[in-house]
Amino acid sequence: MFLQSLWGRLWQWDAEVRRDVKKTTTLLFSKNPGNAAVREEVDTSQHKVNDDRPPQPGNYSSAQKIGLFVGPLLFLCISLLLNPEGMTRDAVLMLGLIAWIATWWVTEALPIPMTSLLPLILFPMTGVMEIGDVSSSYGDPLIFLFAGSFMIALTMEKWNLHRRIALAIIAFIGSSPSMIVLGFMVATGFLSMWISNTATTMMMVPISLAVTKHVAESFGNDSTIATSPGKFPFGTALMLGTAYSATIGGFGTLIGAPANTILAATVNNLYGIEISFARWMIFGLPMVVLLIPIAWFYLVKIAYPMDKKNIPGGRGIIKKELQELGKMSYEEKVVLTIFTLTAIGWITRSLLLEKLIPGIDDTIIALLGAFALFLIPAKNKKDKILDWDTVLKLPWGILWLFGGGLALAAGIMSTGLDKWIGNQLVNFSDVPFFITIALIVGVITLLTEFTSNTATSTMVYPIVAAGAAALGTDPIILMVAACMGATFAFMFPVAAPPNAIVFATGYVKMSRMALTGVWLNLCGIIFSVIIIYFYVPLVFGGLM
Repeated sequence: MFLQSLWGRLWQWDAEVRRDVKKTTTLLFSKNPGNAAVREEVDTSQHKVNDDRPPQPGNYSSAQKIGLFVGPLLFLCISLLLNPEGMTRDAVLMLGLIAWIATWWVTEALPIPMTSLLPLILFPMTGVMEIGDVSSSYGDPLIFLFAGSFMIALTMEKWNLHRRIALAIIAFIGSSPSMIVLGFMVATGFLSMWISNTATTMMMVPISLAVTKHVAESFGNDSTIATSPGKFPFGTALMLGTAYSATIGGFGTLIGAPANTILAATVNNLYGIEISFARWMIFGLPMVVLLIPIAWFYLVKIAYPMDKKNIPGGRGIIKKELQELGKMSYEEKVVLTIFTLTAIGWITRSLLLEKLIPGIDDTIIALLGAFALFLIPAKNKKDKILDWDTVLKLPWGILWLFGGGLALAAGIMSTGLDKWIGNQLVNFSDVPFFITIALIVGVITLLTEFTSNTATSTMVYPIVAAGAAALGTDPIILMVAACMGATFAFMFPVAAPPNAIVFATGYVKMSRMALTGVWLNLCGIIFSVIIIYFYVPLVFGGLM
């Protein structure tokens, strides 16, 4: 019974995006009986989500069945038949294990969290690494940084502070169609820097649906504007803007997206070099400030332009939502204070706090913030600001994925596979640096469109690091390039959870998302090459 329960829980983690979309939208709109049309749209989206949910245990899809057998078969073929010159036996086994684990990650033959635990079993059994060395990867300090920051984010959601922040930003920016889209993108991007992009999108989409419905009713008498889901330019732009800004905003901080945290953990694991919260923010925040306006301009001026400049009562619905929230509660004030102090601690740690408290790091700051929320009682004195039931909502599967990726990186180094890969890449040392960057970003962006960006980044960081050494290039710079490639994928619902969430609303057709996203992907690749060539060395150069 225990194993059956654990197995079912792993599949729930693997499908949490679709499940939470259904639950969130249902709860929010069931409280508002006046939004019948919106509820109907949400009901439609729920059917789509249910139809697209991953198969449950015992009901494997064709891709999963193929992956289930191809993974071990690749391992056997590589380990028995491959014998390249200069590659040790352990390195051959490690290459086979990478092929096995990567196949199961991509095809989801098992739940991704369960596949992430395979190194704990396979590495010791094949003699690649000892169990103690493998298990240490699952206790990396950056995993606890993510856990601590996520506790703070869950507390914000518990007391509805994230919703108040979003509505306040949207109300401040404006009421024309294009400015409403900008308001949503700025609010979503800001929240996504501190809360997971999945949770941010799920919170923003119901508000986006309500605003879209209101705008459609305002244009109801204008026969020149199609307002039905999937054909309404404003609705499509708003939904895509929400998804894209959640993805972009997550790039702004070290905790904003798993790919960022995994990058910092891999660099620390491979080279013993720390990428601090402040250093990453110096790099990531300007990217967010630049990319959100660019994406907004493309959506409202090129992809989905609207002739109407104003919407009657356009700001009214946002103000009404704010009024329904009432005054800021005591609990919200406490959470906002702890969140602000934690963010200030992350930003000033290397400049100030380390001089006052030797040994402090970003992980300790995050955990201190989480402990403070546990200690402070709520106003009713019967509850704490943060309780254990809330902490149980932590994305444990993602934490296991972090550990699995770090274990792969450790295995690649301990077996000498990284040196062998590096030696093979020496032949490409004469290729211009900007072409190398473009190839890395382009290939990883394409791969991410069809696989989990978290799993993709986890797989490629150690390989890119090995290649950089052979090319005589700073590996951190190329790993940042890989991170950008894994992040800026906008074409398909499977590319990122925010894309899947807005696709489920029915306001975005697959063809429109692909056509809109392909141009953003191309812009993202060009932008990444420029930034990596000129700006990344200024921030991350000299760390090695």
